[in-house]
Amino acid sequence: MSRSVTEKVKAGPAPISRRDLMQSASAAAATAALMSAVRAAFPAGAFAQSAGGPEVSKAILGYIALTDASALVIAKEKGFFAKHGMPDVEVAKQASWGATRDNITLGSENNGIDGAHILSPMPYLISTGKVTQNNVPTPMYLLLRLNLDAQAISVANEFKDLKIGTDASPLKAVWAAKKAAGKEVKVAMTFPGGTHDVWIRYWLAAGGIDPDKDVSLITVPPPQMVANMKVGNMDAFCVGDPWHEQLVNQGIGYTACTTGEIWPRHPEKALGMRAAWVDKHPKATRALLMAVIEAQQWCDRMENKDELAAITGKRQWFNVPVNDMIGRLKGNIDYGNGRVEKGSRQYMKFWQEHASYPFKSHDAWFITEDIRWGKFEPTTDIKALVDKVNREDLWREAAKQLSVPAGDIPASPSRGKETFFDGKVFDPDDPSAYLKSLSIKRGTV
Repeated sequence: MSRSVTEKVKAGPAPISRRDLMQSASAAAATAALMSAVRAAFPAGAFAQSAGGPEVSKAILGYIALTDASALVIAKEKGFFAKHGMPDVEVAKQASWGATRDNITLGSENNGIDGAHILSPMPYLISTGKVTQNNVPTPMYLLLRLNLDAQAISVANEFKDLKIGTDASPLKAVWAAKKAAGKEVKVAMTFPGGTHDVWIRYWLAAGGIDPDKDVSLITVPPPQMVANMKVGNMDAFCVGDPWHEQLVNQGIGYTACTTGEIWPRHPEKALGMRAAWVDKHPKATRALLMAVIEAQQWCDRMENKDELAAITGKRQWFNVPVNDMIGRLKGNIDYGNGRVEKGSRQYMKFWQEHASYPFKSHDAWFITEDIRWGKFEPTTDIKALVDKVNREDLWREAAKQLSVPAGDIPASPSRGKETFFDGKVFDPDDPSAYLKSLSIKRGTV
C-alpha cells in the first residue's frame, strides 16, 4: 500500500530512480511539443486568459441576416473568437434593427446584447438618445467597419420598362400619376437614419424626388423585403445582400443600382458595442477586434467565397440558398433588367481598401446626412460627436497586436473628400458647404 501524503512529507523526498528520470523527461518533452503545436496553431491567443488575456470569455453580439454580418459568423464558426481567448462569444440573430437597438439598450445583464453588427449611424443615434425609448441615451462605441459597398436599390417589375439606374428621375412623373390616382407609393428602407435610409434618400433626391413628400418611406426588416415586394406592398426598396439577388432570382423585381455606384467604396455596417462593456473589458474588446479582423481577412479571399456562402447560408445563420448569395459575393451581378455584369468591382469588401478601419470622416458624412433629413439638430457638433463614439484608436491597437502590415493601416482617420455619382463632393472639414450644395433637404449646418 502506498504511503499517505502526510507520511511522504514527514519522510522527506524518496530517491529518484533512473526510470523515474526517463519518464519525467519523456513527459516534459511531450508537454513541450504539445505547447509548441498549440502556439503554432493559435499564435495570438492560445493561452490568452492565463497570460493577461481577456477579462471575460463571453460577449453577446447581435446580427441581422445580411451578408455584411459574415465576419461575425465566420469568427464564431472558424474559431477566431476562441483563438483570442473568447470561446464563449454568442452571435445572436436579431429580428430587426429596432430589436438590435432595444437589446443593446438592455445590455446582456438584462437579457439583451453587448454589441452588434449594426448600421453605421446607429451607435450615434443610440448614444444621443435620438432613437431610444424616452430618448434616454445609451453610450456606444463604433469599433470597426465590417464592410464596404454591396447594398442596392431595387424596383418593382411594374416599372421595368423605365430601365431605372442611378438616375431615379424617370420615376418622378410615374409616381406622381400613381398618387394622383389615389394609390400610395411606398419606398422601403430598414431603419430611420440608418445607412439604407440615407442611400435611398440620396438616390431619390438626386432624381428630384422628395423622400418625405413625394413618396411614403416605410421601415421593413431586411429578411422581409422580398416577400413584401412579392405581394405588392412596395414600389422600391434599399437593403443589403443577399436580398436583391433573391429578388431577381424569383423574378419579382430588378436592381436599379448598387450603392457602390452611388458612392464608390462607401462604408456600410459596423461593429458597435455598449461603451460601458468596452470600458469594463478593454482586453476582451481587443480580443474581439482581433478575431473579427482575422475573420474579415478570411472572408475577403475570393477562394473562400463558396465556403462563405455555404456557411452563412445555413438555417441557423441567414437561412438563404447559396444560389441567392454567391453571384454578388463574387461580383457577378444580374440586375434583373437585362443588365448583367461579370467580375465587377461591386462586390462586398471585407478587408481590402481599408474596409475594416472605421474612418472618422465617413461617420461625419452619416451624421451630416442625418442633419440633412432632420434626425440631428443643425447645431450638432459633428467632430465632437464622432470623436466621442468612434474608437478607431482601439482598432489600431488590435491591428498592431495582430502584426497587420503598415500598408493596411491608414495613416489618417480621414479618407479625405468623397465624390458621389451626381458630382456632389463631401469635404469632412466643411460639412456646411456640402449641405448647401444639396437642393432637397430638411436641415443645414
